[in-house]
Amino acid sequence: MSKNIVITGTSRGIGFEMVQLFAKNGHKVLALSRNEVPVKKLKLKNVTVFPFDLGDLEAYAKVVDFISTEWQNVDILINNAGALLNKPFTHTSMNDFEEVYRTNVFGVAELTRLVLPFMYRGSHVVTISSMGGVQGSVKFPGLAAYSSSKAAVITLTELLAEEYKETGISFNVLALGAVQTEMLAEAFPGYDAPTTATNMARYIVDFAMNGNEFYNGKLLQVSNSTP
Repeated sequence: MSKNIVITGTSRGIGFEMVQLFAKNGHKVLALSRNEVPVKKLKLKNVTVFPFDLGDLEAYAKVVDFISTEWQNVDILINNAGALLNKPFTHTSMNDFEEVYRTNVFGVAELTRLVLPFMYRGSHVVTISSMGGVQGSVKFPGLAAYSSSKAAVITLTELLAEEYKETGISFNVLALGAVQTEMLAEAFPGYDAPTTATNMARYIVDFAMNGNEFYNGKLLQVSNSTP
């Protein structure tokens, strides 16, 4: 059965791969990213794409308008977009923190808040976090803004699962280990991650479709390395 799926951060990496996987399986996708060109070039008939910046409050109205007029309901929301900053803490300004949190925390919260009225029992909200945001995990210097923002959405997910537990909507968060993406390469030049974006996308697609049968309000650590 075809589902309506909203994904952020779709211009490259894991998000770009997920759009193709969902579309290939016959689902309808709303692909949201600041750069809409890569997905648009795929010319997938069941995919709608338009430019969207999580930091632009006016952009959210366009999303709500599309859902209300074209779909009426959303089965899966995947909060995948992320901003990664690698900078020594002494040089990380309040503006730096605000910029990272605007995408990784405030944007996740606002899009979820606006999509929730279109979700029903059995719907699933999946937020992508990082192993760096997991309490007790190994931490890396330079990631104060990024990892703390990823910790915030873990707790946000737990809170939403509790607040909406009577609705039958599930909220889960996946803390990913290192994945070989353009974003990782930009922040850590020369680092070779053990997992490809395609393989991780397959896992997330499967979890988004089926994970809510088994989990709600849960953090799953998706990493094949220790730490």
